[in-house]
Amino acid sequence: MGSIGLLALAANVASVLILMRFRSGANVESVWLCSRNDAIGNLAVVLAATGVFATGTAWPDLIVAAIMVSLFLYSASRIMGQAITERAAATG
Repeated sequence: MGSIGLLALAANVASVLILMRFRSGANVESVWLCSRNDAIGNLAVVLAATGVFATGTAWPDLIVAAIMVSLFLYSASRIMGQAITERAAATG
């Protein structure tokens, strides 16, 4: 799990670096946030795999899952807010 997480992390970090300069508008920011969240999630998976291996318990996985849920909910609310603002500006 950890090695696949590292490979996915490398791919997502590359995507984030490419997208960083194109973060205007709700659609593009959404793509950027998703790529960023995926990179954070990949790193978290590697850390959780290490934690599970070291402790022999599921707590590292559960903690990472809670952090990831919070991150995705925050990102979703940001994108929704920006989309609502853009729609209001476009309709007058």
